[in-house]
Amino acid sequence: MKVLVIGAGGREHVLCAAICRSSRVSELVCAPGNGGIASLAKCLPVNQKSLDDLLRVVEAERPDLTVIGPELPLSLGLADQLQQRSLAVFGPTQEAALLETSKAHAKRFMQRHSIPTANYAVCESRQEAQAALEMFKLPVVIKADGLAAGKGVLICESREEAAQAIVDLFSGQLLGTPARTVVVEEHLTGDELSFLVFSDGKHAAPLVPAQDHKRIGEGDTGPNTGGMGVYTTDTMLDPKMSDWILHHIAQRTIDGMAAEETPFVGVLYCGIMMTATGPMVLEYNARFGDPETQAILPRMESDLVEGLEACVEGRLSDTEFRWKRGASACIVAASEGYPGNYETGRIITGLDAAAQIPNVQIFHAGTARENGAYRTAGGRVLGVAATGPSLSDALGSAYAAIDRIHFEGMVFRRDIGHRALR
Repeated sequence: MKVLVIGAGGREHVLCAAICRSSRVSELVCAPGNGGIASLAKCLPVNQKSLDDLLRVVEAERPDLTVIGPELPLSLGLADQLQQRSLAVFGPTQEAALLETSKAHAKRFMQRHSIPTANYAVCESRQEAQAALEMFKLPVVIKADGLAAGKGVLICESREEAAQAIVDLFSGQLLGTPARTVVVEEHLTGDELSFLVFSDGKHAAPLVPAQDHKRIGEGDTGPNTGGMGVYTTDTMLDPKMSDWILHHIAQRTIDGMAAEETPFVGVLYCGIMMTATGPMVLEYNARFGDPETQAILPRMESDLVEGLEACVEGRLSDTEFRWKRGASACIVAASEGYPGNYETGRIITGLDAAAQIPNVQIFHAGTARENGAYRTAGGRVLGVAATGPSLSDALGSAYAAIDRIHFEGMVFRRDIGHRALR
């Protein structure tokens, strides 16, 4: 079969690598792809912000299955358009993807279906948000309603800081365009967890859980990013807790979507805070996480393509997923200045030497290949992933590999997995 993957980052590179392992796949195309993906798939240029251009590529290629990686094409309704054309697509509809693309919609949905989450207020003006602040203890969380590329969530330690965040969101100072809706939310404490499930619209099947590291600096300091590293272990969740989250959060979400006649087909990402009173949902994503997928999929032993097709065809309950025992980790190498301004075009060396370390895979996130050399082309440049019988083994391999890689201004965290190792 012929598979088309939409996207250009590290998540799409690991998806392409896993899809390539399927004996079912004879041709793989990625639009637009990146420098690393080009070694696995035919890469085609596409404007991911243009629904017409995305449809142009799909209609020209006529794949047997299209896999949508990022959130933006989902928000544009790409899955809806492909379904209308009777083309198989893995990814939720525009309305189902509102779980990610509208924080206000997601919070109201959770309230309707008794899914545990933080207390909140949805505010449609600066004055309304300032008034809502008085109902919350400090610190307080201020969230932009729509997609914000990881920059729309602010944890504010003082009322002055929160008031300024509200001004900056509604004025457009923070995100470039003025927010029409802002969510003021109770701040939760505990360990964060990424709990992902496959869904065919009725059933939920869990992937191995993971823990991301959002802050740019070691010790979880500095501004939030798209993710600087992630790990998974067999002991991250005990079986009873995993089963509770599956049934009381993930499956309840899928059931609620079906009841509201917006069935969710694809991967549902539940961002969970493990609080002293139990798991609570911080946010939903309507697609594979990035960089979570770079640690999760290397542990998958079953055929990913068969799992994706089972979701699309509504037969997930008959599908078994097998996972490698042990642990995995992914360390992100980023450009100096990220998540703010950064330089691109810097030559990357040491990739071949790094890839020679056993159990290591290198996923390209922001790279381009020019005249036989890889160059930086984004904020997050590479994800260096490794598996092992223990987290220490996986991290040891990943760090040994990243130490062989170099580009000017390369930054990465040396404390990925510190919560599990303390």
